[in-house]
Parts: sequence; C-alpha cells; structure tokens
Amino acid sequence: MKIAMVGQFPPHFGGVGVHIHTLSKELVKQGHEVYVITYPHKNIQDIDGIHVIGTRGLNIPGVRGLMFKKNAKKALENLLKTEDIDIIHGHYLFPAGAAAVEVGNEHGIKTYVTAHGSDMFELYKKQAYMRSTIKNVLKKADHVFAVSNALRHEIIATGVDGISEKTSLCWNSVDVYKFVPNADYSFKRENNLTDKPIVLFVGNLIKRKNVESLLEAKKIANSDYYLVIVGDGPLFKKLKKKVEDENIRDVVFTGSRRDIEKIIPSCDLLVLPSYSESFGLVLIEALACGKPVVGSNVGGITEIITSDVGFLVNPNKVSSIAEKIDNLVNDEHLRLTLSQNARPRAMKFSKVNIPYDEVK
Repeated sequence: MKIAMVGQFPPHFGGVGVHIHTLSKELVKQGHEVYVITYPHKNIQDIDGIHVIGTRGLNIPGVRGLMFKKNAKKALENLLKTEDIDIIHGHYLFPAGAAAVEVGNEHGIKTYVTAHGSDMFELYKKQAYMRSTIKNVLKKADHVFAVSNALRHEIIATGVDGISEKTSLCWNSVDVYKFVPNADYSFKRENNLTDKPIVLFVGNLIKRKNVESLLEAKKIANSDYYLVIVGDGPLFKKLKKKVEDENIRDVVFTGSRRDIEKIIPSCDLLVLPSYSESFGLVLIEALACGKPVVGSNVGGITEIITSDVGFLVNPNKVSSIAEKIDNLVNDEHLRLTLSQNARPRAMKFSKVNIPYDEVK
C-alpha cells in the first residue's frame, strides 16, 4: 500500500517526528511505500526508505505552522497527481490533521489522524477560537488515534458525533535496539561530570515542560547532583539567565542534541516535570536505557511510570519534585533497584503496531 503521512519529521526535532519515523520505518519494512510531507527545512532528504517532501515557507517555530496547512495541502495534491495513495495520515490535529482530512475527503481517500497531546491539552482547551476547527478535523477523519488513554478521554469529551466509536489508543513505541543500557559514559567524561550523580531533562524549553520548577527544585535540594538540561526553545535564554542570576550551581545546558541515546546512559535518572503531557516519549527511552524516572502525576505519564521504576510528583509543588529527586540521588540502592525494573517496563512499549484497518 501507499501511505502519505503529514507532520513533523526529521531533521526536525520532537516526539511527533520520532513517532512518524518509527511507524514509517515499520511500514517500509513490511513492504509498504511511505511518503512524509513535513515542515520546510534546508536538509530535507529521504531516509530509511521513506520519501520525504518538504513544504515551502519559513522554518521558524511559531510561524511555520501558520502556513503549513495550506502548503501541506498543496504538497498532498501534487503527490496525488503522481502516486495512487491508499491512506492519508495526519499527525497532530492542526495544522497537519486539517490538511490531511481536507484532501482525503475531497479525493475519497481513507484518512486517519493522530492526536499527540498539546493539540488537545493546549490548543483545544486553552484557545477557544481553535475548538471548532479541531472538532471539524475530528468529525471529518475516518479514524482518530490517541497516544495515551488520558488523551483519548479528552478527545471523546469533545462530544463530536460518533467520536467514541472511531477513536482508539495507539501507543508511542521505543526502539529498544537504539536505546539500551550500556557503559558508554563519554558524555559524562566530555563534560567533566564524573564526580556526582546526573539528573537529566530532555525536551522543548517551553512553559508546559515546567523546567523552571526543576531549577527551583535544584535550589532547595538536599542532595548533590548535576542537572543536565538537553533541549532548545523559546525559554532557553530566560532559563540560562535564571541560573546565572540566582547562582544555581551545577546546571548544564547542552542545547538541542541528536544523540540522546548516547546521553541517557550517562545519567542516573531522568525527570519530566511537565504541567501536562499526553505521553512522555523520553520516559520510555530512559527506561529502555535502564534508568529510573520521575514524572508529573498528569496525563499519559501516569500510564508509563509505575512504582517499581520511578516516582510521580505534583508539578505545581517544587517541594514534591525536589523530594523525589533527593530520594533517588541519596539512595544508590533504590536507584539500582528501580533501574533493574526499568528495561522490562520499557519492553511493554517496544512493539510498533500498524494501526490501519487496511493493513491488518
């Protein structure tokens, strides 16, 4: 079959891109042909047997999305002139999902959309002017996937006619051959972080990820550790300035990295203190590397972290975050016990399921 995906894709960073890449690779492995239409980037190229099509426009976060619906729709129309596409799959309800359902409906092509989290938790719930648009996408899609049960419940709560029957769970998955426990501590040595435990954060530096509370937790910590923050985003400069102005010790900002699988093995635990999170892909990546995790007691995180691999915290209470980090940093035996359970837990998320009815 020929499948057209629409959404974020490498070389762009982010969990949506990882999800599309993982699913597309499995489809290619099974003999299907996959085309991905993604945001503009100067380094767009085919990878892993996947045909990658970049759209026109500015590659500026916050701006590129404004034109992506129009440009992605045009790219899909052009693709249909040369390829007999069987399935269109939009990832993220707007703008990718909107482009997918419009073209799919116009051409009578089965169309799937995947909600990845902030499209519902942020756009839909907090931006009233987007609600009718997102409801329209949910209405027009032939089938809707949610990456966690928490997100599925949010989608059903929209009350779109028939939405419950056509919405199903489709977990994110982790590549357990890429993310593995190993003794490669090169990141630790390269950054001279060898004399105390490392607490790691990986993600976009945006308000929802709650990194500022992670810095506040570092200030009141009753343990001694390095805090390594991997990622970039609109709050990068503000967070670095906070560290400098408030003299928060032992905090390292790396910026964006493409070698997360080489960084996680050097850390002792990973923390995701988000205010909202549909899933938390980096959590299962850390678990696959045999690392204990600390995450917010919200959304899809609660479906990943069990008591035998880590702790859930209140993202609105800095003391809660600090306490659980302290517990793990100060107790090496506890870290080891949770680490031993981590990879078996990650294996629960290791299978890439092909969700399309036509392929089953």
